[in-house]
Amino acid sequence: MSAIAYSLAVFVLLSAVATALFRDVLSAIVVFAAYSLGMAILYTYLLAPDVAMTEAAIGAGVTTILLLLTIARTTRPSAEEVFERVDVPAVVVVGAFVLVLATLLPDMYAVGTQDAPIWGQGVLSETPTVHYVQEAYAETHAHNAVSAVLASYRGFDTFGEAVVVFAAGIAVLLVLKREVFA
Repeated sequence: MSAIAYSLAVFVLLSAVATALFRDVLSAIVVFAAYSLGMAILYTYLLAPDVAMTEAAIGAGVTTILLLLTIARTTRPSAEEVFERVDVPAVVVVGAFVLVLATLLPDMYAVGTQDAPIWGQGVLSETPTVHYVQEAYAETHAHNAVSAVLASYRGFDTFGEAVVVFAAGIAVLLVLKREVFA
């Protein structure tokens, strides 16, 4: 993996740990939004732009708005309550998770490497892009390769993403409507 991927992974892990450790809700929400944005950038780097857009829209956008609206309607703890104590079991669980991820990170294949499992077997010996462009019409009868991938090859995944985005949009509209008329 490159230095960019390692930097993004470290940023995501540190922001996840910070989100778990912060006792101030507003600080945790801001760091969680940074975590989600870091994940969106990491997905983009790993050549998954559809997942990155969903993460940016739902994780960094809609979830942050909903959480901020929630704390706007509730009371914030005093400074003494925020720094009262650290939740040791949470720190242990997060620390163990970070250690597991840190040990697995070096075993990830670099983006585009010829050693990745997708290479070297039958149809998958060529790049997936070449396969989709050459075989999309024959396999799906869709004239557009992008439509073939989204609707045929990844139909259930795309449908799931659409349902999540739609549900999140409806939830935001309902919350905002209550905010306006409350």
